[in-house]
Parts: sequence; structure tokens; C-alpha cells
Amino acid sequence: MAVPQDKEELLKAIDTNFDKLLKELDSIPEHLTAALDLEGHAKGTQMSVRNLVSYLIGWNELVLKWLDRDAAGLSIDFPETGFKWNELGLLAQKFYLDYDGIAYSELLGRLRTAKDRIVSIVEAKHNEALYGRPWYEKWTMGRMIQFNTASPYDNARGRLRRWSKANNLPGKSHL
Repeated sequence: MAVPQDKEELLKAIDTNFDKLLKELDSIPEHLTAALDLEGHAKGTQMSVRNLVSYLIGWNELVLKWLDRDAAGLSIDFPETGFKWNELGLLAQKFYLDYDGIAYSELLGRLRTAKDRIVSIVEAKHNEALYGRPWYEKWTMGRMIQFNTASPYDNARGRLRRWSKANNLPGKSHL
């Protein structure tokens, strides 16, 4: 899918990639979601399917924090307070811990809720606010949202497909 250039394309990318990801996540037996046998976000690490969902929740909720702070006229610490862009592996580890101990079904629900709230906020914005000017350095708000929603959904789906094939699981996307 091409990089979204406007609000309509952004919403389509978020929804399409999320729906494909959700089909993949729903195909995984819950008893396999805690095994640390999926390629991790930091080089040389392993994570679980639960960690992957936690990572996605973490980024979605971080996008919501950015958008909420922006709407309130407050400054935003990109990517997150206490983290620099070259520390995203550490931020991923934080996300894993933030959502540890939450039931898998609840994690999926929380991810859906965060994604739905992002979509609602995007729907309420004018295209000019999303793509008409830089929001963070050279990046527009729409591009920053896409970087942290639609793109990670697609990346996660690819990781899950490879993992499912390696584990001989009949995932819905490759039946």
C-alpha cells in the first residue's frame, strides 16, 4: 500500500492494515501467545505475541497522548518523555512491561479501543491539519500517525505470518 497522502488514504490504511492484523491475531491459539519465540523489536531479542500486541498498544496510546497534548496546546516529548528516537528498543521493553499480566483478550480489546479512538480523532480533523504543514520536524501529523499505526500494523502482521509458518500454524491469512 502506498504512503497515505491525505486523510482519506490515512483512514483506509489504518483500517485495512488493522483488519488484516486482527485476523492474524485472532488465528493464534491463546496458549501460544506467551512463548518468547518471535523476533523482538531490539536486535538479538525475542518476544511473545503478547509482547507484540503490547508494543502496538503502547504506540497507539502514545499517539493518543501526542494528539491529546496537541489539542490542549501543550508541548509533546517525541517520542516519549525520557526516551530518544535512538532508544526505541528500550521503549519497546517498557511497553512489554506496561501491559504485562493483562489477559490476551483484554490486550486485543485495548488495542481495538486505542485504534478506534485514533480513527475518531483523524475523522474529526481537516486534511489541512493532518497534511498541510509540518507537525514534528519535517513530518506532518498524518505521517506521524501513519508511522505509528498503519505501518506497525503491517509490520506486525508480517512478523506473525512468518512466526505462524515457522510454527506450522494454520493462520487465516495463509490457509
